[in-house]
Amino acid sequence: MSNPNPPSAAAPDQATTARARNVALLVAVTFFMENLDATVITTALPKMAETFGVGAVDLNIGITVYIIAVAIFIPLSGWMADRFGARRIFATAIAVFTLASLLCGLCTELDTFVVARVLQGIGGALMVPVGRLSVLRTTEKKDLVKMIALITWPGLVAPILGPPLGGLMVTYATWPWIFFVNIPLGLIAIAGALVMIPAGRDEGVRPFDSLGFLWLAGACATIMLGLEWLGEAQSQRLTLAVLMLVAGVVLALLAIRHCRRHPAPLLALDALKFATFRSSIYGGSLFRIAISALPFLLPLMFQVGFGLPPVTAGLLVLAVFAGNLLMKPFTTATMRRWGFRTVLLVNGVIGVLSILACALLSADTPWPVIALVLFVGGLSRSLQFTCYNSVGFADVPKAEMSAASTLFSMFFQLAMGMGVAVGALLLRLSMAVQGHSDHALTSDFRVAFVGVALIGLLALIDIYALERKAGEHVLER
Repeated sequence: MSNPNPPSAAAPDQATTARARNVALLVAVTFFMENLDATVITTALPKMAETFGVGAVDLNIGITVYIIAVAIFIPLSGWMADRFGARRIFATAIAVFTLASLLCGLCTELDTFVVARVLQGIGGALMVPVGRLSVLRTTEKKDLVKMIALITWPGLVAPILGPPLGGLMVTYATWPWIFFVNIPLGLIAIAGALVMIPAGRDEGVRPFDSLGFLWLAGACATIMLGLEWLGEAQSQRLTLAVLMLVAGVVLALLAIRHCRRHPAPLLALDALKFATFRSSIYGGSLFRIAISALPFLLPLMFQVGFGLPPVTAGLLVLAVFAGNLLMKPFTTATMRRWGFRTVLLVNGVIGVLSILACALLSADTPWPVIALVLFVGGLSRSLQFTCYNSVGFADVPKAEMSAASTLFSMFFQLAMGMGVAVGALLLRLSMAVQGHSDHALTSDFRVAFVGVALIGLLALIDIYALERKAGEHVLER
């Protein structure tokens, strides 16, 4: 006699989806930690300088070495995950990041702080791409959009929350707490990684490509260092920054040539054959450059251009965070309703217009109007980020997810760093042309916003070339 109540076929699917969601939540925590630590330090520099007995400007090295360490070790992340297993590398990366956070907070000298920041950067470099890879490997294509949205949002809000959060900690506590806050989060994340991330490693892992690592790490390091110096106001470093960027481009070309010719490269470029992935890399990087310039330009304009106090400037910028937060529940439904290409094009135009609207703001603009402009920009920013991240992996088969995730992380990191450098460069050019190189005026910020908006507009060219229903199979329920 047949069973009148056969087991539901949906039960395994529900279990798989629940597991993928838990992994995505875990990875979201680590993404938040990594992105927060890149920006929270900025408002704490004067207090840290007092502890170390150096000038605040000297502490810029703490930001630079962190970014360079992340850039150098990102190319290694995919191979290590394949060779030793995603769970082991992810948990180890979180442990390294957490330990380095503790060491950063305990430092009393600049030299030891720099070493701790390098260690923290290494942990962050492995944590981000391996975490994303774990989500991609445990998620069915039909759930890809929801999970990508889940892990994208913390990375969006952390750079905005970083400076005001750092200011609050320094004001009402002490600067080491900007690092100590990572410790409980890190311990929870380590336990979660050991429980939720699948064990095992890939069979037949390719041998380590040492020459490929040297080319890729060298390219990332020189480009990031050049961008960091380019974004500084020190004219004596401008020539050196340009030389570093040229060297980075040459090394990048050598790395690309090597990866295409090597039988088992450290970083396979096969995922670039998919139009959706290419758009997320090329056009997506241009969009990320434009968007990542805003957290740098807006607080600066409010304080230097409008003369507002830091607290007021920080509160106004939180309107962007509010837009990010409100958009999150509607992101997946919006993409399912209209599809990737339509959303990226229409929302991309809205995003560009919101950047241009920032160029029209002045010290006389009512605060509610400023907040509304930033809020709309936050809505657009959140949707566009998630859409790019989702469509990028829509057509990539699981066998190629490791290399695709590493490649995506490299371009993501470079684009986010380039945004600040581009914003600073546009400001400096406007100041030089208008003959007031010692102080930025509101008109200089307008030039910068227009330039950044044009970069965002260029990003739409790649999307326009996509097929109308590109990647939409992952949007099916």
